[in-house]
Amino acid sequence: MLNLKRYGWLCVLGGEVLYALCLIGGIFPWRTARGVEVHEAIFETLPGFTWLTGGSIVLGAVYVFVFAWVLAWYYVWMHNSSIANTSK
Repeated sequence: MLNLKRYGWLCVLGGEVLYALCLIGGIFPWRTARGVEVHEAIFETLPGFTWLTGGSIVLGAVYVFVFAWVLAWYYVWMHNSSIANTSK
C-alpha cells in the first residue's frame, strides 16, 4: 500500500525540480529561435502565465504543486485499490 502523504510530497519535489529545469532551459538559448518560441508558448498555455515574470514563476510553481498532488492522489488510489481487489 502506498502512503499518499509520502508519495504526494515526492511527486511535488520531482515536479518542482522539473519545472525549475524547464525554466532554466528556456532562459539559455540551447535551441533555435523557433524552438525558444515554442518553449515559451507551451508555458504560456498555463492561465495567467507570462514568460519570466516573478508572479508567473510563482503561479507556475503553484500549478505544479496542485497538479502533482492530484496525480499523486489518483496514482495512490489506483494502486491501493488494485492491490486491495487482487488480495481477496
